[in-house]
Amino acid sequence: MSCLELYSSYTRVWIPDPEEVWRAAEIIKDYKEGDPILHLKLEDESTLEYPIGQKDNPLPFLRNPDILVGENDLTALSYLHEPAVLHNLRVRFLESNHIYTYCGIVLVAINPYEQLPIYGEEVINAYSGQNMGDMDPHIFAVAEEAYKQMARDEKNQSIIVSGESGAGKTVSAKYAMRYFATVGGSANDTSVEEKVLASNPIMEAIGNAKTTRNDNSSRFGKYIQIGFDRQYHIIGANMRTYLLEKSRVVFQAEDERNYHIFYQLCASASLQEFKDLALTSAEDFTYTSLGENIFIDGVNDAEDFEKTRHAFTLLGVKDSHQGSIYKIIASILHLGNVEIRSERDGESCRISVSNPDNPSLHHFCRLLGVEQDQMEHWLCHRKLVTTAETYVKSMSHAQATNARNALAKHIYAHLFDWIVQHINKALFTTTKQHSFIGVLDIYGFETFEFNSFEQFCINYANEKLQQQFNSHVFKLEQEEYMKEQIPWTLIDFYDNQPCIDLIEAKLGILDLLDEECKVPKGTDQNWAQKLYDHHSSSNHFQKPRMSNTSFIVVHFADKVEYQCDGFLEKNRDTVYEEQINILKASKLVADLFQEAKEGSTTSVTTSKGSKINVRPVKPSPKPPNREHRKTVGHQFRNSLHLLMETLNATTPHYVRCIKPNDDKEAFSFDSRRAVQQLRACGVLETIRISAAGYPSRWTYMDFFNRYRVLMKKKEMASGDKKVICKNLLETLIKDPDKFQFGKTKIFFRAGQVAYLEKLRTDKFRAACIKIQKTVRGWLQRIRYQRIRKAAHCLSPYLRLTRAALICQKQLRMVRERRAYLRIHRAVVTIQAFTRGMHTRRLYQEYLQHHKATIIQKSVRGWMERKKFRRARNAAVVIQCAYRRLLAKRQLKQLKIEARSAEHLKKLNVGMENKIVQLQRKMDDQNKENRSLNEQLSTTNASLVAEISKLQKDLDLMRSRQGDSNQLTSLQTELERLQAEVQEAHSEKKRLEEEYRSEKQELEQRVLELEKENSVLKEEKEEMNQRILQSRNMEGKEAGLQAELDAERQRYQNLVKEFSRLEQRYDNLQEEVSLAKFHPGHRRNPSNQSSLESDSNYPSISTSEVGDTEDTIQQVEEMGLDKAAMDIGVFMKLQKRVRELEQERRRLQTNLEKMEELAKRKVSHHRVPEQKNSTSEQESADLAYNSLKDPVTPVEALHGMLLEAQLQTQTRQHEDELEALRTQNEMLREDLERKQELISHTLSLSPDAQVEFSIQQELTRLTNENLDLKELVEKLEKNEKKLKKQLRIYMKKVQELEASQAKAQPSRARPELTRQVTVQRKEKDFEGMLEYNKEDEPLLIKTLITDMKPHNVSATVPCLPAYVLFMCIRHADYINDDQKVHSLLTSTINAIKKVLKKHNNDFEMTSFWLANTSRLLHCLKQYSGDEGFMTHNTPKQNEHCLKNFDLAEYRQVLSDLSIQIYQQLIKVAEDIMQPMIVSAMLESESIPSLAGVKPMGYRNRSSSMDCDGEGPGGYTLVALIRQLGQFHSTMADHGLDPEIVQQVIRQLFYCINAITLNNLLLRKDVCSWSTGLQLRYNISQLEEWLRGKNLHQTATVGTMEPLIQAAQLLQVKKKTSQDAEEICSLCTALTAQQIVKILNLYTPLNEFEERVTVSFIRNIQGRLQERNDPPTLLVDTKHIFPVLFPYTPSALSLENLHIPASLSLDFLTRV
Repeated sequence: MSCLELYSSYTRVWIPDPEEVWRAAEIIKDYKEGDPILHLKLEDESTLEYPIGQKDNPLPFLRNPDILVGENDLTALSYLHEPAVLHNLRVRFLESNHIYTYCGIVLVAINPYEQLPIYGEEVINAYSGQNMGDMDPHIFAVAEEAYKQMARDEKNQSIIVSGESGAGKTVSAKYAMRYFATVGGSANDTSVEEKVLASNPIMEAIGNAKTTRNDNSSRFGKYIQIGFDRQYHIIGANMRTYLLEKSRVVFQAEDERNYHIFYQLCASASLQEFKDLALTSAEDFTYTSLGENIFIDGVNDAEDFEKTRHAFTLLGVKDSHQGSIYKIIASILHLGNVEIRSERDGESCRISVSNPDNPSLHHFCRLLGVEQDQMEHWLCHRKLVTTAETYVKSMSHAQATNARNALAKHIYAHLFDWIVQHINKALFTTTKQHSFIGVLDIYGFETFEFNSFEQFCINYANEKLQQQFNSHVFKLEQEEYMKEQIPWTLIDFYDNQPCIDLIEAKLGILDLLDEECKVPKGTDQNWAQKLYDHHSSSNHFQKPRMSNTSFIVVHFADKVEYQCDGFLEKNRDTVYEEQINILKASKLVADLFQEAKEGSTTSVTTSKGSKINVRPVKPSPKPPNREHRKTVGHQFRNSLHLLMETLNATTPHYVRCIKPNDDKEAFSFDSRRAVQQLRACGVLETIRISAAGYPSRWTYMDFFNRYRVLMKKKEMASGDKKVICKNLLETLIKDPDKFQFGKTKIFFRAGQVAYLEKLRTDKFRAACIKIQKTVRGWLQRIRYQRIRKAAHCLSPYLRLTRAALICQKQLRMVRERRAYLRIHRAVVTIQAFTRGMHTRRLYQEYLQHHKATIIQKSVRGWMERKKFRRARNAAVVIQCAYRRLLAKRQLKQLKIEARSAEHLKKLNVGMENKIVQLQRKMDDQNKENRSLNEQLSTTNASLVAEISKLQKDLDLMRSRQGDSNQLTSLQTELERLQAEVQEAHSEKKRLEEEYRSEKQELEQRVLELEKENSVLKEEKEEMNQRILQSRNMEGKEAGLQAELDAERQRYQNLVKEFSRLEQRYDNLQEEVSLAKFHPGHRRNPSNQSSLESDSNYPSISTSEVGDTEDTIQQVEEMGLDKAAMDIGVFMKLQKRVRELEQERRRLQTNLEKMEELAKRKVSHHRVPEQKNSTSEQESADLAYNSLKDPVTPVEALHGMLLEAQLQTQTRQHEDELEALRTQNEMLREDLERKQELISHTLSLSPDAQVEFSIQQELTRLTNENLDLKELVEKLEKNEKKLKKQLRIYMKKVQELEASQAKAQPSRARPELTRQVTVQRKEKDFEGMLEYNKEDEPLLIKTLITDMKPHNVSATVPCLPAYVLFMCIRHADYINDDQKVHSLLTSTINAIKKVLKKHNNDFEMTSFWLANTSRLLHCLKQYSGDEGFMTHNTPKQNEHCLKNFDLAEYRQVLSDLSIQIYQQLIKVAEDIMQPMIVSAMLESESIPSLAGVKPMGYRNRSSSMDCDGEGPGGYTLVALIRQLGQFHSTMADHGLDPEIVQQVIRQLFYCINAITLNNLLLRKDVCSWSTGLQLRYNISQLEEWLRGKNLHQTATVGTMEPLIQAAQLLQVKKKTSQDAEEICSLCTALTAQQIVKILNLYTPLNEFEERVTVSFIRNIQGRLQERNDPPTLLVDTKHIFPVLFPYTPSALSLENLHIPASLSLDFLTRV
């Protein structure tokens, strides 16, 4: 097919754009060859005429179909070019928030500038063991691929992480190392992986700094080799560093910082241990304040410093060495503050040491331990050595400052190397390294406005890495073609070897730079001129037009202009020898320099364990005795060559980090910046190489499934899919060069898949049109037939109604005419009224206008008058103010005059005479006033007397006139008041009667209401109490159930942890024993089952105390500190064992004493009888002894009695002696303690003595009280046990007396008596089995060690458990505690050994879980406790244990059952795990439902061998069959149904967790068809549960999240109503899981629609109210707490049949 045919209408293309780089458009007119213009329509609906030229402006790039947008692998795109790559990355990053994307062998990682929850341990577990193409792109997938290839191919691997500053290189490398530390954890728990991770905070502190582009930018390159042993466990690591940016120590640009360690140390300067460093804030030091900003948002330097110190400690750096490091760092800061002053001549300088405010030089010399005078002298002078003489020359201020800065850089560089060396020492291992994985965190291509020596070296390193990358990609493509037997044609790819030769070849840039550095007076300008002379003809070298001190190198990514200033100085890295000699005199710095030199040599030799032996090409000559014997460029070139040799000897994996924007905004994408980095990091070169050949590759089966719609039925008749595909392609694509047929795949040129997709879409569209046409025609025919039938039915009625229609027409016409006339009249009337209304309104408007004019006239006049008055008032105010000013001035003048002396004199003239006159005048007036006052007082007294007289006369006259009138009025008023009083009394009586009657009625009503209210209250209280009781009961039940589950889970976790620690102890014990007897290094795998311990359980037998002592001895040999880390819990338990063992011994002693007392009492009363009558057993023993020894029975009897008495007396004396010794020790300790208390009390004051004595007395009484309580409890327990044993012994004594009374005197037939006894017990079988002590190992071997489940498949389930319990019953019956303990201990240890041996055998694990639980149930059923005897038969109650309480052993067996259950779950999950994903998500349970999409490189070249039978062959039927096998196996072994239900529930939880986690991490399975397939698979599992009668258990609930995920894939996802339904539907899924599935949802064909970003945001807004946990994946390691319900057995022990095939002939029925 011609490429021009694709440029037709509705085809979408990419056109260049200056802002967005590439812009989408759509062709609106078919393009024909030779047309100069292409008619396009942009996304904003505007049109564009795009010019077409053959060379200048070719045809635009074609867009990929929407179905391919957002692919995980860029190589899966049909059209491979720059705009397609950029658009795919943008869609994944912005719409789906996916930061990782594959591009062939490269992982593109975009920095989100936000913490994402995709790096947890559950994510690591999800990616562990998976193929790289099966999961979504992730850094963990790359790490897993490297780990898997290392294990499979046994070849070293490398992960190369590159990118510019701020792109996330360090974080990516850190996560890769975390993955290796988690997956390849050390086998012997030496915490090597923790040390590897602990190196990160140290290297970030000393090698990272804040730049304008990144807050945590790595200013050095590093290559970390993580070593693995043959089991692929981490055993050590080694680090190499490259090109530390030393200039940052003494200079930082604006808004940048120095290395983090300086600020961390200053932030912690207030700590006590750092007082001696004399540090203050970082703002006070020159080297840390040049950037003018010492803080980073969101970073706490003090907290980071604590992490750094903890990392130093974890790596084993001593506190003294840490102190030395901090002293050196502080000394560098003080050195930067040394003040250098220039002298007057300008050619010399001096150190300002006399200033007390600047003691920096003193602190520098004090911290490093050097002479201050010498350092002060040589900081300002230097030594010149010639052939004739040596003399000292002063340095200028600039030279001294440069020398000081060079010294600071030199010290820090050596400190950096010293720390790296110590990290390598901490990570070094003596174990032979089998392979390694290297992680290279290297700087990316850099270009700035000012590019210097550092950028030149960085870009030189990237040129070398890009060359290696191009050759590796080319090699992989060639291998793929040769594997498929495709004709290989040479692909022309960019080779940057000429650019590398320009830099490193002879007379190259570096060579000329070193040559110029050797010239005594070499300058940067001379070096630049040499470059112009030698390389002007090179295609990769250019000279700028406007500069003679810079040059341009054409790199693979871009042109970079380098400024020559400073190149020579940075390359020389000159430090004066005199300053170095002074530092060497310091012990601290001299040791650091010496160790740094040794570290530089050992860093190469530490990789001996690897397969690579790096050696120089030429023998290096002996260096001169100078510090600067090698230039920086030469050293960097050598280290880079070593790095490239290492990388070339490994299998590389590439991670390219992209910085999406320069503003550090979260999920913001700048297309121009992204394109620059894609071009620089080689991603587009990978695309170009792939596109040059056959980038699209399909397997024959996938191609057949996808494009069989394009085939005809007769073409599909052949059974060979290859032939069908070949015939189809030859028919559809005429050009044979557009595709090639390989062995297993079909290879297509770029664009051919898009053409096939177009044909497929056209075929589907034509089929849809045909279906629509047929359906619409059918619908129209149905409608026509329905109408015609209705017309035939209605035609008779139409004729009959025609006349009626005419009449109706005339009548309606008349009615309408009348209505019309009525409306006409109404309209005319309305018009008249309307016109009048308009006229009146017009008149009113004119009138209002006239009135408004009058008002305006008045208002304007008033405003003018107001304005005039305001102006006049203002003028008056101004005048007043001015006049006031004049008055003030005059007053001031008058005051001045008044203060003058002459004025005072004038005023005082005649003042004395005036005063005398005024005094006389005042005396006269006073006399006159006194006379007038006297006259006034006399006049007033006379007037008062006259007024009182007149007032009396007036009162008398008034009283006489008013008596008569007042009397009449009073009588009238009295009558009126009496009438009112009578009326009020009557009214009062009436009201009282009414009130009384109403009161009675109300009281009766109140009584009735109170009765009703009381009844209602009682009912309400009763109901409330019932409700509260029910709620309390429900709450209590729920709370108790939750607490019970939590406690059970906690206890089972402790049991699991104990068994794990026990296993670790056994492993260490085995290693110690092997180290003693077998030299060499051996190790057990760390992932063995936690049930593999065979150590004894606590409180079992006396032999365990010996085991404990041996254990303690081994701990002492191993070292207490080391052993305490591993077996701390075990030793605590063993301590408890010893305590319980001592208690048992004491009880045994008391019991023996009681027996002796009983014997003594019997001997005192019946001494003659005891000699003549003994028990039947004693007679048999004596008869047996008489056969052996030639002594008479009487002598033997006397000898035995004497021996027994002697032994008894000996034991009594020993016990008494031991008790006295113990009592003596206790008294001695008590005496010493009291003496100490007395001496301490005497030293106190009298008040303190009283208080101290009271406290001591209280403490003593409290301790005594506690001791007495414990003693009472122990005595009560002992009393109960002794009473029980006493009853048993009394019964035996009674039996003995009865047997002695009936016994015959003759003892000549002991064998006959024994035979009779055996026959009686055989006849009356009591359900017990007797065995000899020496047959116990054979019993354990037969029943446990060599037992196979199929041996007892035809017998009673759990037969070994019943047999063991019957043996325990007999040991209990004969009261042999040693036998019981030994048998139970041996049983438990043997079961653990068997499970350890068969730790991957489900059948064996299930078998022993059933037997262990049955043995536990038997111990409960026959324990004699009433709680366990309710379901027993009377015969079973008779078989209960008589002598021993085995409650402790029941707990031990319960713990063992929990461990076996956990191992059973682990074995079952290991068997099912490879099947789950394939069966639930990948297999086609519903045929032809799943669609097939184009595959990327990762799907084509998986690390697993797809030819063999892999996980892809598992189906749902196989998974259900496996579940059925598990269920039938457990049922056959007699496992309790409740335990079977719990096992099935746990397995279904595993299916749900693994399936859901894979669904959340795989974009290719998040589709509608997968949802349908998944729902069908779940229904099949539910059907299986119904078939096993397990559908009503909690098992179905474990699948609820997966069911909701399947429904989420199937529901509509468009409107707000759909969003609401999704939120109400998906209650078992977290908000993160719902959003993740919606982001991953991918349509499999063009007829489906993608989920819009707005819909996902709507979902997120609705789910914000949920309080879901912040985890994305489900915990696959979670185990529900197991419960072993008590299930008694109905089997009668006396009827149990033991088959002869078990070879248990040594057991005797009792």
